[in-house]
Amino acid sequence: MTGSQRHTEPLDVHLIAVRDGAAGPEVLLSRRAGDVYAAGCWHLVSGHLDGPWEDVVTALVRETREEAGIVVDPADVRAAVTVHHRSPAGGARLGVFFEVKRWQGTPEVMERRVCDAMEWFAFGNLPEPMVAYCRAGLDAYRAGARLAVHFQEPGDPIAYDSDADRTVLVPDPGSREDVPEEVRAFAEQAVGRITAWRDVSWAREESRVWRAHGAEGGTWYVKIHQNGRFHQREVGAFRGWVPSLGAAAPGWWPPTSG
Repeated sequence: MTGSQRHTEPLDVHLIAVRDGAAGPEVLLSRRAGDVYAAGCWHLVSGHLDGPWEDVVTALVRETREEAGIVVDPADVRAAVTVHHRSPAGGARLGVFFEVKRWQGTPEVMERRVCDAMEWFAFGNLPEPMVAYCRAGLDAYRAGARLAVHFQEPGDPIAYDSDADRTVLVPDPGSREDVPEEVRAFAEQAVGRITAWRDVSWAREESRVWRAHGAEGGTWYVKIHQNGRFHQREVGAFRGWVPSLGAAAPGWWPPTSG
């Protein structure tokens, strides 16, 4: 062991309750209140394990019932993402986030001493302020990551701020991060900061296609054409088809030069 002490970090669980809304999938959030950490900020239903005898799934089911008044069957709990977090004050913890799409009852505030609101929000329209740790877990979940590191620095805000977002997604086995720097720069100039890349190229050597997930939501596909002729052919298809497809059309951005 090279360090001077072993890690004894807290372990907590987070509920990503998802339902279908008018504008797409929605997630359940509660607003912290009273004499608690991050009062006034939105957060997922969450909590700590109740002693060494309680496992993470049991803890999630219990916390969900205690905080939101709904009953979740352990068989309906799905692993989403794990986040290793460090707060601006320096305390670290490990958060295990779970997806749940079925439950009994209607969510409502059960612990009014520490929570003053509970609402559903579209993933593309999350509220502010939101605890940065919670937002890191949601962003990682939406990007399809299994593991993320969210180590904040002293002076960072507790609430999520896109300019101070330190979420780092750990690639899954078999994923490739060999995205050329000019491709990264072009994509982020077009759509904003990208938090995750996934190689989705066809099974042939000349295919170069990536799926990119944005820090503010959204998924895009970035492609390097084999040559100018292929590029012009595909651009022409987009220009011809997109007006007819309307809202069902994929979004695209032509290159700035070349």
